[in-house]
Amino acid sequence: MTLTTQFYTMLSMIGMGALFGASLDTYNRFLNRSQRKRWLVFLNDLLFWIYQALAIFYILFSVNYGELRFYIFIALLCGFAGYQALLKQAYLRLLERLILFVISLYNFFVSMVKKLVYSPIKWIVVLLITLVLSLAKGLWKTAAFLFKIVYTILKWMFKLVWSPIWWILKGIWNLLPNYLTKRVEKLYNKMAGIMTSNIKKIYRVIEKVKKRFKK
Repeated sequence: MTLTTQFYTMLSMIGMGALFGASLDTYNRFLNRSQRKRWLVFLNDLLFWIYQALAIFYILFSVNYGELRFYIFIALLCGFAGYQALLKQAYLRLLERLILFVISLYNFFVSMVKKLVYSPIKWIVVLLITLVLSLAKGLWKTAAFLFKIVYTILKWMFKLVWSPIWWILKGIWNLLPNYLTKRVEKLYNKMAGIMTSNIKKIYRVIEKVKKRFKK
């Protein structure tokens, strides 16, 4: 390993030591250990240390093809100590400002989306629903009015047509012999009694079914 390679290795390891310190503070800032379950904290710690080891080895491999020397660990320790002594407080303040900036930016975008997208769509939907309900209500009133007119006309036409027929049938009925009219009346009363009895039976069955469904 040449002196230049050793120098670059020392600088990169010092930088990785400082970067490790910043990564550790960032990780602890977002982890919230007291609010997490132990197994989740353990899993996150394991993944964090594996990632840091792989990152350091990747930089080391890029500089000197992965050759380990004792001074590499010294350089990492020096970088970490230098960060703790000189850069930690400044980095933590910068980190908090960045977090506040991202939160403010997120709240701004959410507010803009609500005002420019959500609110117009909501009012458009409300307007469309109101228009549809008003149109349906108007159509219903119009249909009811037309049905009433048609019903009145048909009723009047039925009376107009049925009245002469009724008088003719009534006259014919009065001309029939008494024994024949009495038989017809008995047959009519009998049929009416049968229909009434069947209707009552159907009604009883319906009531029983309703009671069973209620249970």
